[in-house]
Amino acid sequence: MIRRFFVAGLAAVSLSGCALLSTPDPVQLYRFGGVDGVSAATVSDPLEVRLRSVEFPEAARGDRLLGITGSEAAYIAGARWVSPASQLYSTALESTFGSEATAVRLIGRRELTPVSRMLDVDVRSFETRYDHAGAVPEVVVTARARLLRLPERTVVAEQTFSVSRPAGENRVSAIVAAYEAATREVNSQIVTWTEANAGRA
Repeated sequence: MIRRFFVAGLAAVSLSGCALLSTPDPVQLYRFGGVDGVSAATVSDPLEVRLRSVEFPEAARGDRLLGITGSEAAYIAGARWVSPASQLYSTALESTFGSEATAVRLIGRRELTPVSRMLDVDVRSFETRYDHAGAVPEVVVTARARLLRLPERTVVAEQTFSVSRPAGENRVSAIVAAYEAATREVNSQIVTWTEANAGRA
């Protein structure tokens, strides 16, 4: 009788150990802002503009996909960005300038080239918005861009850009595709705007 109780106890401990050591649910990694490898033809003497470090909302700057439903916020389960969203966005913006800009050359933060203009981008929204739980969401990317004259740091021009893209269906792959489309559109608008305003006195 005692032996049977002992064996049953060992079985219970063994099962509980399996539960504690169970493999967590897998997390799929995603990215956005892919480089197409095509550079735009530029003028012979493009205006050089330095890109300041891009600001990002704290809740969205990491590697998790932020979801908003009304006044509630949560991260989308089972999916993460391959790098922090703020880094992916900065790389995507630089890539868009490289492939679309013709009159402006964007100077990266690590370059020491002296410039007379600085581009300051502050991303205000980078999130997946749901009308209600389980609804097909839309991705919203909103960024404020300012062109600053150096060394005075006076504002040459300022504008806010906002793009919403429906995900098509409530699936992570569709949501990621919407992030790709929205980011590409916002960045393209910023490039066009920068070229139109960078040369202003």
